[in-house]
Amino acid sequence: MDITNLENKFKIFKESIYFNYSLKKLNWFNIGGNTKIYFKASNLNDLINFLKLYGDNNNLFILGAGSNVLFKDDLFDGAVIKLSKNFSKISLLNENTIIAGSSVLDKSLSEFAMENGLSGLEFLSCIPGTIGGGIRMNSGCFDSEFKDILISVQAISRNGEVLTIPAKDILFDYRSCNLSKDLIFLSATFQGKKDKKENIKEKINQLKIKKEKAQPTRIKTGGSTFKNPIKQTNKKVWEIIKQSVPNDIKFGDAAISNKHSNFFINKGNASFKDMKKLIEFVKNNVKNKTGVNLDLEIILVE
Repeated sequence: MDITNLENKFKIFKESIYFNYSLKKLNWFNIGGNTKIYFKASNLNDLINFLKLYGDNNNLFILGAGSNVLFKDDLFDGAVIKLSKNFSKISLLNENTIIAGSSVLDKSLSEFAMENGLSGLEFLSCIPGTIGGGIRMNSGCFDSEFKDILISVQAISRNGEVLTIPAKDILFDYRSCNLSKDLIFLSATFQGKKDKKENIKEKINQLKIKKEKAQPTRIKTGGSTFKNPIKQTNKKVWEIIKQSVPNDIKFGDAAISNKHSNFFINKGNASFKDMKKLIEFVKNNVKNKTGVNLDLEIILVE
């Protein structure tokens, strides 16, 4: 379908929809081509109407903070959906329970919990993503994960059905869950424990110091590239990469961070092909030298 036909089909959305839209500035790698459709859902009703018009059988990608996604250089033949500020609300359900929209930043939820004297969500201050992405990946750090604090998820299916899924019905694993890829997360409910604000703030500061020492910041990166191979070895993935691959290896402007071997960086104008070559090179070298199969943590959108 050409642009004119697309514009006519989706004209009810006016300023909320864009065609042949560049993805480069919408992700932390600063890499990617265009998407056929870019839709900024203003509210739940808009999202439902878009899904009905768009149909079940077309490519769809939900974009959060763009902190762990690598888009191809060519046209994405589908729709990328970004949930608006209406999906960024946070509120207290009761003194121990928080409801947060799926586009809320993890660090914002952590700060909200701190301001309301709720402990257990401190680790979120070190995760550079959104609630929706965190649930999908069971994101975590410093021995805590989303599954540890989640009560339930509110989501919408591709056919517009809104549903609530209790956390006890979700099978979480390391950096994954069994929820259908067709579900779009709307919000989630979290459990905390009462504590003094100063105690929570101190925990957050300690975690941030740990992160600053170990991980690169303020650069074009997608965070951890590979998952830790916990079922194959006790070693961390950065250790295995460091032992298996020259740290100065690069393809174009795609390189490995000097600070953390599992962080791949765009030193300037790296392309998707450059970054994918680096990923494959590291994966193959680790396999050949250690026998360990690495699985990606970042999401490739091809």
